Amino acid sequence: MDLLQPPTGESSMWSTVLHEFEAVADRLGMEDSTRERLSHPRRVLIVSVPTRMDDGSVKAFTGYRVQYSLSRGPSKGGIRYHPEVSLDDVVALAALMTWKCAVVNIPFSGGKGGIQCDPLSMSLGEQERMTRRYTNEISPILGPDRDIPAPDMGTNAQTMAWIMDTYSSLVGHSVRDVVTGKPVSVGGTYGRRDATGLGVFVCIDELMRRKQTRLVDQRVAIQGYGNVGSVVAKYLCMEGSPVVAISDVSGAIHHEHGLDIKGLQQHVWYDGGTIAEYDAPGVEHLDGDELFGVDCDIFVPAALGGVINSTTAPQIRASIIAEGANAPVTPEADAILGEKGVTIIPDILCNAGGVLVSYLEWVQDRQEYFWSEEEVIDKLRRTMVSSFEEVYQRSQRDGCPMRTAALALGISRVAEVAEARGVFP
Repeated sequence: MDLLQPPTGESSMWSTVLHEFEAVADRLGMEDSTRERLSHPRRVLIVSVPTRMDDGSVKAFTGYRVQYSLSRGPSKGGIRYHPEVSLDDVVALAALMTWKCAVVNIPFSGGKGGIQCDPLSMSLGEQERMTRRYTNEISPILGPDRDIPAPDMGTNAQTMAWIMDTYSSLVGHSVRDVVTGKPVSVGGTYGRRDATGLGVFVCIDELMRRKQTRLVDQRVAIQGYGNVGSVVAKYLCMEGSPVVAISDVSGAIHHEHGLDIKGLQQHVWYDGGTIAEYDAPGVEHLDGDELFGVDCDIFVPAALGGVINSTTAPQIRASIIAEGANAPVTPEADAILGEKGVTIIPDILCNAGGVLVSYLEWVQDRQEYFWSEEEVIDKLRRTMVSSFEEVYQRSQRDGCPMRTAALALGISRVAEVAEARGVFP
C-alpha cells in the first residue's frame, strides 16, 4: 500500500493482516482483480487535530480514519487514543473489522480511526476539545449511512457522546445513529459494556462443548484486565472456572488455585487500584512477560496486538488461545503454536461481540425502538453461537485451523459482494 512503508518484521500489524489475506485468497482461488481491490483500503484520511491545552498552548495531534471497504454497507470501527497509534495499525484494524463484520454477517464494512496521543496525561477538557476537533476534521466521511465510529482503546461512552453532539451540531439536528457505544441516555444500548468479553466467553464455552470438556475444569490466564479481559474473567468466575493469572500494564498476578475475581474486580474497578497493587493470600506477583509461561489450559490475550510472537509463543503452555485482542498472535507465532497443537479461536470471531452489539445499537437508534438488556444479550449469544458453529464446521470440513476457516468465511462474503457490485466506472 503506497501510503505505508513496506511492511517488514513481525511487529507490523498490517504485515500480519496482509499475510493472512494473501494466504486465504490463494486458498479461495480469488480472481486477481478482486484480490487487488481487497488488499487495499478504500479510503484513508489523515488529519491534523490542533487542540488548545489547559495551559493555553496549542498542540497538534495526528489523527486517522480509514474505511477499508464499503461493499457490504457503511464502514464500522472504533476510535483509538494511544501514543503508538499509527497508520499501519489503523489500516490493519480496519481490514480485520471488514472480515469480522462479514463473519457474523452484519451489513457493515470495516473502518477504524485513532489519534496519536496519551489520554492518560490529558485532562477531561483537553480530551473533549481534541475529540470535537477530530470529529470536525473527519466529518466529511462520517454519517449513519457512511461511517459509524465506536469506542476502542483509550476512548469510552463519553467520547462517543462528544462525537455525536459535535456531528449533530454540524448538521443541525440530533443524529444518534452516527456512533455506537454511547451512554444509554443519548441512544446507547444496554449490554454494550459486556459485549466483547461476553462474546469471547461464549466462544470458549462453545469450544468446550465440542471438545466435550467441562469449562469448570479449565485453568485460564488472561493478559489484559480492561473492558474485555475483566468481563471474560467475570463470566468464567460465574461458571466456576479458575482464573489462575491476570495481568495489566502494571504487572501480573498468579494464584495456583484461582484468583478471587470478585475481590479483584472490587480492587480495580471500584477502588481504582492496579493489578500490581492487588494482594491477597496465595497471590504471587509476576513480571508481565512471565504470564505467557503460566501453567494453564486456556490463554486469553485481551490487550494489544502482536503480544504472542516468536519470543513469547514458545513459552505458552495452554492448549487453547482465545483472541480477545485484535491480531495478538503474529504469523511466526501462529506457526510455532500450530506445531504445538494449540487451538486458536481467532480474533475476527472471538471478539466480534463488540461490533455485533454496536450493530444492535445502530438498529435501535434507526428504528427509535429500544430493547431490554436481556433481549440484547440473547441476540448476542444466539448470533455468536451460530457464527462459531459456521466457523467450526468449516474448519472441520476443510481440515484447517479456525483462523483460516474464519478468514475464508469473512473474506469470501466480502469478495462475493465486491464482485457482484463490480468496479465503477
